[in-house]
Amino acid sequence: MRTAAAVAVSASFLASAASAADPIIIKFSHVVAPDTPKGKGADKFKELAEKYTSGAVKIEVYPNSQLYKDKEELEALQLGAVQMLAPSLAKFGPLGLKDFEVFDLPYIFPDYEGLHKITYGPIGKELLDKLGEKGIQGLAFWDNGFKIMSANSPLHTADDFLGLKMRIQSSKVLEAEMNALGAVPQVLAFSEVYQALQTGVVDGTENPPSNMYTQKMHEVQKHATISNHGYLGYAVIVNKKFWDELPADVRGNLEKAMTEATEYANGIAKQENEKALDAMKAVGKTEFHEMTADERESWRKALLPVHDEMGERIGAELVKRVQQETGAVN
Repeated sequence: MRTAAAVAVSASFLASAASAADPIIIKFSHVVAPDTPKGKGADKFKELAEKYTSGAVKIEVYPNSQLYKDKEELEALQLGAVQMLAPSLAKFGPLGLKDFEVFDLPYIFPDYEGLHKITYGPIGKELLDKLGEKGIQGLAFWDNGFKIMSANSPLHTADDFLGLKMRIQSSKVLEAEMNALGAVPQVLAFSEVYQALQTGVVDGTENPPSNMYTQKMHEVQKHATISNHGYLGYAVIVNKKFWDELPADVRGNLEKAMTEATEYANGIAKQENEKALDAMKAVGKTEFHEMTADERESWRKALLPVHDEMGERIGAELVKRVQQETGAVN
């Protein structure tokens, strides 16, 4: 016959074993399709995180705004309703971190090499560290890519934007960008853009090709210009309290998984956008325009003053540091 002490020890052991067997759940919510650079990066992180933690962590990925729209997700993270996000960098300005709006400046990054001097360098680390004051832990920057402009009328020179209603993310810099072109900026959640384009609520928008293609925007836009005028990227973030309370070994393995997932996501971004562009051209519903040197100069002349205009908001010193690091000309 078992003693009361033996039963107690056995019960304690079983409870401990059950507790050890329960994985730590990390809900990773994002607003784009699984077959975009961010979507594939999230899936790669899930694969690596579960592998390196030997199943101690389970990553649940929710794409396509299944849990939250892009207007809601940051609040959900801060409240602990979701543990991990990869919001576009424009989302941090409305949160009070206006420094991040430097990424929205037109023609601030000449190419991926110039961009990565920032996202992999000291300036990028400084920016991620600033998220801590908002209860957020910044883990990495992920590329989507360089943006193209689309509308139902040709967009060859800056004058072609006059009076067009153009969808943007919530960003004062992107607002200034569209105003500089003579367009009327319209803030809409990403999940609402296709319908807004289809019904004429807006005339056009800006997006990397992978987002345009996976959201089928090419079905409802007659023209697009391969302008590469701006960059769209993400910061992978977690709820700071949740992150800090993780066991040190688990956190270390998740950091390793994130480093490798970041290399993967950023490694495929350019390729994914090129594939998306080719696929949209093959469909034939949108006419894609390659800019001439004169047309590009017309856009630059209209848009570069946004750097100075937004310098006071973002921080003139930060803008200057990024310009110097990337070789952007103002």
